[in-house]
Amino acid sequence: MSTASRPSRLVSRVSSRLPVTVDKTVRRLAVLSLIGQTVLVVTGGAVRLTASGLGCPTWPRCTDSSLVNTPEMGIHGIIEFGNRTLTFALAAVAVAMLVFLWNLRKERRDLFGLALGLLASIPAQAVIGGVTVLTQLNPWVVGLHFLVSMALVVLATLLVNRAYGRTGRARTRDLAALPGAARPVLTATALMAAVAVCLGVVVTGAGPHAGDADAPRNNLDWDLFSHIHAVPAYLVTAGALFGVFLVVRGRIQGPFRTAVFLLLGVTVLQAVIGFTQYYNGIPALLVGAHMLGAALLMSAATNAADVAHSSPVKN
Repeated sequence: MSTASRPSRLVSRVSSRLPVTVDKTVRRLAVLSLIGQTVLVVTGGAVRLTASGLGCPTWPRCTDSSLVNTPEMGIHGIIEFGNRTLTFALAAVAVAMLVFLWNLRKERRDLFGLALGLLASIPAQAVIGGVTVLTQLNPWVVGLHFLVSMALVVLATLLVNRAYGRTGRARTRDLAALPGAARPVLTATALMAAVAVCLGVVVTGAGPHAGDADAPRNNLDWDLFSHIHAVPAYLVTAGALFGVFLVVRGRIQGPFRTAVFLLLGVTVLQAVIGFTQYYNGIPALLVGAHMLGAALLMSAATNAADVAHSSPVKN
């Protein structure tokens, strides 16, 4: 046997043991990816809200002489390094997803492309996190770090939908026909959710939770931008209510019904958290809940728009 043929034989052996259809493992990895991206948002929030943003004062090492946090760094070092470590776990999930999709890379390019996008984005997110530390928590870089996490939540949501055959060209479920207005309205709702999240980043950059006592702020009017931030949030609520109206009027069942009710529920919950934190001095715990809500909102809005686009249109 030639030396050159050995790697190809090894690849063939491994490939023969990998799935040729989207199985339970692929679906579980997709769900795990979505959960992991959401948890990353929460742990990133914990870093900021506990003033642990410089718990590891440099990057890519935690200190100039150590890759990991040291006992002298206390709880702040543990929180910051724990958030960094989660990135490696997410990368491992993304690699596993690509491996298990290897035999389907041509047949299910949608799944393979989404998984590849998630994997490629994770190192980019880590680098942005490093720049955040090296710029001493510049609020605009911190905001970019958060927005990339939101984008990864969107990709992971699409990955779950495709893996379970709910949406996309390879869907395995029959979806109810929707009125023609459903697609543009739910798409606009998802876009307004993204705008609300972006403006929320600006509000946070002007607020008190900087991640470190000496971190800079963006010097914008926090109260003014809080009200501006609320405008697209109101439009998201209106879009979700319109989706529910379509469901009730047309007695629509199935994934679209679930998607719009879920979107409305998450939107109302996020609004309650937002108003409560605004009128109670922006307590850290509620800010953290609002960040989690932002991730859930982006996922729910993406899901609703994705299902609407995959559903047939009524004649």
